[in-house]
This record gives sequence, structure tokens and C-alpha cells, in this order.
Amino acid sequence: MEPKIIVYTTSWCGDCRRLKSQLKDHGISYEERDIEQNERDYKTMMTYTNGKRVIPTVDVGGQILINPPFSRVAEAMGIPG
Repeated sequence: MEPKIIVYTTSWCGDCRRLKSQLKDHGISYEERDIEQNERDYKTMMTYTNGKRVIPTVDVGGQILINPPFSRVAEAMGIPG
């Protein structure tokens, strides 16, 4: 069973778009949370990043990755990148 993936993002973030596209291309489902649309998601992301606005921030089953490349997300999931 794959861990739940949450991607904290914004609509304008190029790194976010690239990561989401790579996840989709590999058939990996994820939940997207736009930090500009939801204050609670923004605050959650800020706690993960020690008060810095860094996106994408990814929660892979409780493991927090800050602006990771796809290979790091895949590694956290235990699959080849």
C-alpha cells in the first residue's frame, strides 16, 4: 500500500506543476493543497518549513520533503525514481 501523498502548492509555481505532472505520469495519486486558497493549509506548510514559504512541500505518509525532486518523493515512497 502506497503512503498518502499531500502536495502543498500554488497555482503559479513551476516546480509544483512539474512535480504534479511527474506524479501523474507515474500513476501516483496525491492530494493537492493550494496554500493561497486555504489558510489552514498555509499554516500547516509553514510549520513544516520552519516559517519559510517553500513550495512544493510534500507530505509522504508523514515524511516531510521540502521542494523535492521527483526522485526523492519516489524514494520516500519506496519505489524506483
